[in-house]
Amino acid sequence: MTIRFTGLATESVRALQRGAPDAYDNAPERHISDGHDVPCRHCLRTVSEGEPYLVLAFRPFCSLQPYAETGPIFLHADTCEHGMSHGDLPDILSSPEYIVRGYDADERIVYGTGSVVPTPNLVIRAEEILADDRVAFAHVRSAQNNCFQCRIERG
Repeated sequence: MTIRFTGLATESVRALQRGAPDAYDNAPERHISDGHDVPCRHCLRTVSEGEPYLVLAFRPFCSLQPYAETGPIFLHADTCEHGMSHGDLPDILSSPEYIVRGYDADERIVYGTGSVVPTPNLVIRAEEILADDRVAFAHVRSAQNNCFQCRIERG
């Protein structure tokens, strides 16, 4: 099975970069990166030292429902290219482990799919999760803070 890791939709990110309110109706906060641990969820690369970035509340789901978690994310403050990786881990996935969890077409957790996965095993685990016909997509989340990192889809 071929999988792809995808960054957030460009249209949503551009609105936030222009100052649109976040999931809690607040303006994104602007900071300067020290070059460490500032993963942009759009281009799937780390914001380089000295570059401006945004921190904001984000909900990577289309509707409000019990499983639609909201949490903090980082984005480049200036425009960046949309990130997508076919089968290879994106640059931002450099921690020792992550939570990987499958969701159905209604954006509900598919129970039994979530686990903490060592980073070298992430692609294999994502393929296993997406082999389940009940799963429409998966999320990669921080194992330490549960922050959304990116989405995984078939193809």
